[in-house]
Amino acid sequence: MTEEEFDVMDELYFVQPFKYLKETLDLEETKILAALDSLYQQGLIKCLKSPDDECFNKVDIFKEGINLFFLATKKGLMAHNTI
Repeated sequence: MTEEEFDVMDELYFVQPFKYLKETLDLEETKILAALDSLYQQGLIKCLKSPDDECFNKVDIFKEGINLFFLATKKGLMAHNTI
């Protein structure tokens, strides 16, 4: 897990919109999207259309990410806590 991915995971113990991540993290938007995409591809986070509406189809983080919400999965929480 990269430093950027670790920092993003720190914020995803609860459902958070992309806007929150952009305001909270000291990272460029493209770096946040890249970290989210990597975490998503590894199954460490899930994407949501709204706080209660999970995306079950494959998501293109780079195209849709700024309009989505994110949450760490159990696998992601375990990975984050073992580092």
